[in-house]
Amino acid sequence: MVEISVSLLTIERKDYVKLFYDLETAKVDYFHIDVMDGKFVENNTMERMENYTSVLKNISNIPLDIHLMVEDVKESINEYLAYEPNIITFHYEAIKEKEDILELIEYLKKNNTKVGIAINPSTKIEEIFKYLPLIHMVLVMSVEPGKGKQKLIPETIDKIKQLKEYIEKNNIEIDIEVDGGINKDTVGEVKKAGANIIVAGSAITLSNNYNEIVQKLKE
Repeated sequence: MVEISVSLLTIERKDYVKLFYDLETAKVDYFHIDVMDGKFVENNTMERMENYTSVLKNISNIPLDIHLMVEDVKESINEYLAYEPNIITFHYEAIKEKEDILELIEYLKKNNTKVGIAINPSTKIEEIFKYLPLIHMVLVMSVEPGKGKQKLIPETIDKIKQLKEYIEKNNIEIDIEVDGGINKDTVGEVKKAGANIIVAGSAITLSNNYNEIVQKLKE
């Protein structure tokens, strides 16, 4: 059974506090916070996501899964460390000087936060292999980052398989999270490929029965 990290990206309802309670009751495992700066990706969710995070920190014990889609990674890390998240994930593509990746990994660990690295569909999975023993999770983007309600890119399934094979061959303990276009029709392939954490947004938040869809995605 996989874990479910529910994305709050498509939530714009005024009664979002009630929705957060309902999602927690449906037994989601994480709240996935999509932080976008309008530079690394087109959309800007900075204010809204910080507001959601602040509210969740006060009303819920569900772990926070922070996904940074920003150019200034260090600045956003510092903003979200205050909320004591379970994990902060930054994009490999956002770090121009790759030696800075090791510094960010160490910085997050020193601040008692798990470390994730995300990769875009166009990035070869081999590029992050050397970091795997040092981090806690790889986030494989199965759509182009920056907006919700996209269709899963089929070619990303092979990337998940390749990552899973490498992890098993090298006996590395690490989570594989997949984000983008995942619903009850596509989740089976993603799980079979090796993912153990599924990010789902509109598939859950726009459904009529949160409990039912969360359980279907987990099974």
